[in-house]
Amino acid sequence: MGIVFLCAVVCTVVIFTLAYQREKTTEKEEAKVVAVPMSDWSDALTNELSDYPGLEKMDSEIERFIGRWNIKGLSLAVTRNDSLLYAKGYGWADVEAGKKMTPTNIMRMASASKLVTAIAVMRLVEDGKLRLDSKVFGPDGILNDTAYTNAIKDRRLFDITVDHLLQHKGGFGMGAGDPMFNTKDIISAKRLTAPPTNEELTSIVLGRKIAFTPGQGFRYSNFGYMLLSLVIERVTGESYWDFVTENVLHPAGCYRFRPATNYYADRSEDEVHYYGPDTVAVEEYNGSGRMVERVYGGSNVNGLMGAGGWCASASDLARLVAATDKYPHVSNIISNESIDSLTAYAKEGRVSRGWSEIDEHGKWRRTGTLSSTHTLIERFPNGECWVMITNSGVWTGHNFSRDMTRLISNLRSRYSDSFPHRDLW
Repeated sequence: MGIVFLCAVVCTVVIFTLAYQREKTTEKEEAKVVAVPMSDWSDALTNELSDYPGLEKMDSEIERFIGRWNIKGLSLAVTRNDSLLYAKGYGWADVEAGKKMTPTNIMRMASASKLVTAIAVMRLVEDGKLRLDSKVFGPDGILNDTAYTNAIKDRRLFDITVDHLLQHKGGFGMGAGDPMFNTKDIISAKRLTAPPTNEELTSIVLGRKIAFTPGQGFRYSNFGYMLLSLVIERVTGESYWDFVTENVLHPAGCYRFRPATNYYADRSEDEVHYYGPDTVAVEEYNGSGRMVERVYGGSNVNGLMGAGGWCASASDLARLVAATDKYPHVSNIISNESIDSLTAYAKEGRVSRGWSEIDEHGKWRRTGTLSSTHTLIERFPNGECWVMITNSGVWTGHNFSRDMTRLISNLRSRYSDSFPHRDLW
């Protein structure tokens, strides 16, 4: 009797669930309704769920875009008002292994990782463990190790605050190159026998003169966001990866974020194969002298930490945006005040924290570029969000990001009204 009763209950729940979904869809959409368990939504996504009537031409446009740029694979997620409407992979996740791109594939997200780090900082501010005006260096700073303090020659470094780093106003220039990407040069110049740890790298960079007084200029800085990763570790007593996973990503319902690795053999489950803009071998980042693929060992991607070291699926990245946008359908993991801080618009100067750009109309934009990947997040004032990630790099870099923006603009204008009314979350 117990088994019979249980089956009856399950059937009743399924019937009412399907009936409720059917009411929310048009007749055209009715055949495509699929119940996705909330606890494992990311595992349940398939390309077939987004093979939707009326969107075949959109698929064709995306495939032409992939062909024009010689991109091996691309993943797209579209949300509206915190509901996941569409999630689909195009092209190949791994050509050599014969694996097509799917919504569950994860990819390096490059500088879109900075958004994750900024959200983590705001969580710590809300918890009273950090202030935006907290000094980063010096005896009263967060990173107050003597190895850092004794290395400082330019005393303006003692004025750097957490907020300066969030806004790329810390004063770090590029006169000696980007320290996060010229490891080989640093090994040679300092006569090191191994790549410097991020702590050792910090001491090295602190021995240089900064480009401008903190807070009085703007210079995009990967190094600054790596420093924020070290700040997070210091104030929490946990690794950056563990704290962010347990206190930002999982509370947001994001379960497919992983730390990036440097080599194909070390990739995470469901991670794609990366393809560079050329097949020219480069010297391995660690000074070994070995010649390697640019996308596998050419730079220390994992060492970027919060500046560019995360992998994720497009739909998980869209979920993080939904959990930090004030819309109620997905519970927000930071306060409205923190969201306002991250998305503030200023007519004069660039003040975006985590995001690349906030325009006067309320559009939020975040890009990410490596030789192995391009990421674009565009969240619009009407509550619509598009996330696109590729597993291939092109030499035009940020110009390619602009082309991705044009693609999304064209697709929105033609197909937004054709998306199904559903929530795959």
